[in-house]
Amino acid sequence: MQNKQLEYFRCEFKAMGTPCEIQLFARTKTIARKTAKAAIIDVQRLEALYSRYKPQSFLSKINQAAALGGSISVDEETAGLLDYAATCYEQSDGLFDISSGLLRQAWKFNQNQLPDQSLIEGLLSRIGWDKIQWLRPVLKFSIPGMEIDFGGVVKEYAVDRAAALCREYGIKHGFINLGGDIKVIGPRADGSPWCIGIKHPHNKDDLLDTLLLYEGALASSGDYERCINVDDVRYGHILNPKTGWPVRHLAAVSVVGDFCVVAGSASTIAMLKEDKGTEWLTELGLPNLWVDVHGNIGGSIKPKPKLQNIPWATGSKI
Repeated sequence: MQNKQLEYFRCEFKAMGTPCEIQLFARTKTIARKTAKAAIIDVQRLEALYSRYKPQSFLSKINQAAALGGSISVDEETAGLLDYAATCYEQSDGLFDISSGLLRQAWKFNQNQLPDQSLIEGLLSRIGWDKIQWLRPVLKFSIPGMEIDFGGVVKEYAVDRAAALCREYGIKHGFINLGGDIKVIGPRADGSPWCIGIKHPHNKDDLLDTLLLYEGALASSGDYERCINVDDVRYGHILNPKTGWPVRHLAAVSVVGDFCVVAGSASTIAMLKEDKGTEWLTELGLPNLWVDVHGNIGGSIKPKPKLQNIPWATGSKI
C-alpha cells in the first residue's frame, strides 16, 4: 500500500531545448514544490552557463577565445566537465570529441541535402581535442577558428545534479527526466519501481522495451528526430569527428548506470564506434539495449513481458 504520509508531486517544465519533468514523493506538496524549484533553478543555471545559443554564456566566452586561437581560465565546475570530456576522448580513441560541434555548419538537418565534402574537410582541420591544451585552470587553443560544445555532457550532468539536490532536501523517492536523460532518486513511495518505456528510434509510436528502475540512471543516443533522408539513406545527427559523416551502424543505444553523465557518454561512444560499438558495450559491463540500422535488437537488457498494474513514469527516446 502506498505510504499515506507522502504526497505525490509532478512538475513539467522546459529546459535545454527539451520537455522535462520532475516527479517526487514528499511529506507535503509544499516541500515537493520547494525541492523541484531548487532543482529547476540549478538546471537553468547550467543552461545559462553552457548553452551555445546564449551569447552571454560562459561557453560563448570560451568560444570567443577559441575563435582567436587564444586561452581562457575556467572555474572549478567547468574544469570538472573538461576533465570528464578529456577522459571520454581518451577512452573512445578520439571519437567522443567536444570540439566537433563545428560540423553543424556542414550538416543542416532542416535541409534534405548532403553537404559538400570540401566543406567537411575544411571543418575537420579545426576539430580535435588533441589540438587543445588543457592544464587546469587554463584552456588554450592551438589554432584559431575552433570551438567546444558541452552538448554531449551538460544535460546528463544537470540530471545528476538535480537528483543530488533533491536528496539534499530529504527526498528519497523521485525521478528526474530532462528530455529522456533520466535519474531515479529512489523507488516510488510504495517501494515499486519506476516504469520507463524506451521508444523505437524510427517508429515513434512503438516501444523497444520497458525498464523497471528502483535507482540509477538511463540515457540514450540515436538518430530518432534530427536526421535527413537522401536517396533512401538515413543520415542521423551523431557525427564521427574523424570523418565528419554520420554514424551508419547503430540506430540507437540506451545505457543504464549509476550516473546519467556516464550512461550518456557510454551510449554516444557506442554509437560512434560503429560496428565495434556492441562489443565495446559488452566489455564496459553496463546494462544496455541497442538497435542497428537494419532493425536488429540486442544488448544485455532482456525484453520484459507485458507489464500490468505498474504506473508509467515516462518514455525515454533513443
